[in-house]
Amino acid sequence: MPILQSAKGVSNLRQKYWPLIKSLQTALLLTTGLAGYMSARCPVFNLGTLLALGGSLFLAISGSTVLNMWYDRDIDARMNRTCWRPLPSGKITPKEALRFGLIISALGIGWALYIDLLYGVIVFAGLFFDVIIYTIWLKRRTAWSIVWGGVSGGMPVLAGRALGMGAIDWIGITLALAILFWIPTHILTFSMRYHKDYRAAGVPVFPETYGFGATRAIIAVSSVLAAIAMAAAAYGIGMSWGYLRLMAVLSCGLLVLAIGSTLRPSERVNFGLFKYASLFMLGTMVMIVLDVI
Repeated sequence: MPILQSAKGVSNLRQKYWPLIKSLQTALLLTTGLAGYMSARCPVFNLGTLLALGGSLFLAISGSTVLNMWYDRDIDARMNRTCWRPLPSGKITPKEALRFGLIISALGIGWALYIDLLYGVIVFAGLFFDVIIYTIWLKRRTAWSIVWGGVSGGMPVLAGRALGMGAIDWIGITLALAILFWIPTHILTFSMRYHKDYRAAGVPVFPETYGFGATRAIIAVSSVLAAIAMAAAAYGIGMSWGYLRLMAVLSCGLLVLAIGSTLRPSERVNFGLFKYASLFMLGTMVMIVLDVI
């Protein structure tokens, strides 16, 4: 009986807290951090460092996501796609969410600083840009807030690379730029699909502020820049020609969809680009890891 009660308690906690961390988004960012570290050609089986990197990044990224959801709970309550989340639906109280977010953020940053000072500072910078600059200061004021969201998105891969190299180098910066340029492709396609939700919540987004045509043009340009930056970083890492060719194929797919959504816009192509953008980023990061192995 105690075992059943304990299992039920764990299940309840999981239902309350797990949705707060946006597991798919967190997993993608965590993958970029691991790929950044592996890109430095570190010993593959340095299990202790890999686990510490993964654990600290998971806590810091999850913590920033929870804090964002705590702050944006009023916005989420006004949008159909987010009103079911734990905070607006009342499954968890704001106090519980804030406490949870602060605790795991502090644990993640503290662990990162313990591992390495530079690595920890970069991880903290990612959390600061995401929570303070993007969510609290700019998200409700300007559609250009996604630029700063992109900066925070590039911090995990930069942190991983810096931990492996012991310094910030041009390859780490280029990998971070690739993610910064990739963010508009990912986010703007999403905001086009749900622009009415954002309008109802009073959040300025590109489709509402500048129109769908300008938004599609920005997506196309950012996709080109993301592909170029990723190719430059991959070449600098010394990726084998086989993986470089495969990355070129993935990049072409991204560019075709981005240009196609501009020339022949449709809801289907737009959502396909949104899905493909995530696969593109995950695929390139996995190839970096596989090439090292």
